[in-house]
Order: sequence, then C-alpha cells, then structure tokens
Amino acid sequence: MINLNRLAMYAAVAEAGSFTAAADALGTTKAVVSFNIKQLEQELGVALLTRSTRRLALTEAGEGFYGHCARLLREAEAAVDEARSGQTALSGSLRVTASVDYGNRVVAPALAAFARAHPALRVGYRAGSAHADLIAERLDLAIRVGALEDSSYRATRIGQFRLWIVGSPDLLAQHGAPRTPQALAALPWLANRPGRSDRWRLTDSKGREHELRVAPVAQADTASALMAFAEAGCGVAALPEWLLEEPLARGTLQRLLPSYALPRLEVYAVYPDTRHVSAKVRRFIDFLRERLVPSGKP
Repeated sequence: MINLNRLAMYAAVAEAGSFTAAADALGTTKAVVSFNIKQLEQELGVALLTRSTRRLALTEAGEGFYGHCARLLREAEAAVDEARSGQTALSGSLRVTASVDYGNRVVAPALAAFARAHPALRVGYRAGSAHADLIAERLDLAIRVGALEDSSYRATRIGQFRLWIVGSPDLLAQHGAPRTPQALAALPWLANRPGRSDRWRLTDSKGREHELRVAPVAQADTASALMAFAEAGCGVAALPEWLLEEPLARGTLQRLLPSYALPRLEVYAVYPDTRHVSAKVRRFIDFLRERLVPSGKP
C-alpha cells in the first residue's frame, strides 16, 4: 500500500533540500521526516538521497522517483478537491507562477484578493521563467502572455491587452515627433527579445496594415527595464498598456501614433493536463478572468 504521507515528505525534502527545511514546511519535526524517508527507501529497496554533513542531493533513482511522486500527489490532491468541490470553502495550497512584470502588476494582486476571500487556502506566488516545469516544481498554475509553446499542458485564454508605442520628451525633442509609420521606423528602437523585435505590424484606423522594419539600439528582457530605457531617452519602445498609466500621467513618456494599433497580446492560464483539475485552480482562473477588463489589466 502506498503511503501518500511518506511521498509528500519525500517531495518536500527534494524541494527544500534538507530535512530541517522540509520539516518546517510540513509543520513536523526533522526526526519524523528522517524516519519516514528511511522507511520509504527500505520499502523501495533503493537509495533516494545522498547525505553528507554539508548537503543533501537526490540520487538518479531519487530524481526519477520525485517526478512520479509530484504527479501522484497532484492527482491525489485534485481528486480530494473535486470531492469537496460542492463546498464553498477552499483549502489546501495553490501555487501560481507568472512572468515578472505581468505577474507583479496583475497576477499577484489578484492572488492576494483570492486568498483574502478564501482564508483556509494557502497561496504561493513565484515570478519566473516561461519554461517552468509545473509538474516537477509542483506548481498548480502558470499565467502566460503571448504565443504559447507547444507542450503537454492545458491552456485557457483569460484576457488580452495592447502594446502602445512610446518615447520620451527628450527623444522627441531630438528626433521630432513621428507623423507616419515610416518616420516612426526611422527612430532608435528598443527590443524586448534579441533578434525578434526588428519587425512590427501596425494597423491604421481604416484597417490597413503597415509593416515596420526597425533597428534596435538596446535590448532588455523585461517590460519594466525597457520602460526605464525609454524614459531615459534611449529609444522608442512598445510597452503593455497596463504598465504605462503612471509614466504617461507624469509626462515621462508619450504615446506615438496612437491612431495606429499593434496586435493584441493574449493572456492564458496554463496548468498540467491531469485527469482532475482542482476546484481551487478552476475558481482562481474564473476569478482572474473576471478581474481582467478587455485590455487585460485589473
């Protein structure tokens, strides 16, 4: 008979990197965790961990077993959640990840509000990479912006927003305010991804498309860093509208060619393709979708 408590303890040790940290996370003692891991290794007949006075690491067998444990624990938790789905109160834990800028501006505040509405639910938030392994890292949900990579995950569209083209007053004083897409393309540009920001497609008020070929002079991997470059006068940037309210109000940035539109970016909720999708995941997706106005901001 599989002891799920032992599997949960092993997963906690694998994630925390020590018996002490795992015990703290589980609300038990180091001795209890150590005993259960030893029992698990004896039952399996393999060593899952290598131990030394300075560090603890997973063996090759332990790495593979951890992946299976994470999936099994997720399925068990989802099954329990589904059985309780008729109840109004949510409990357990909900772990969410999102990109740095959108997550901090939009997702984290929504998760905080959701936690206040469900006090028995423990929430965790991590701003991180779009390449996070949701199953291995025991994350329940990822909020992603833009085109999704092919994966084994499920995805639900929950919103969208626009990018606005902006520049600083100093930049415009030096180069002049552009009146046409061609003049806009001639300005120095800032790139959000190396090698993938040299072409932009604008649509005018009559629905006609205009392709811009630009020459980026600087690159940053977050929208907030690009905004700092743009405010300093380094170049023109295409930034999400939910990030621009304050700099536009301060006058440190100005919209350029506002009658021309860039394509909207889609926002997706991404989660493991398990047999059961837990009630807490479903309800947070619905909660976040309702908070997003058509522009994708709260």
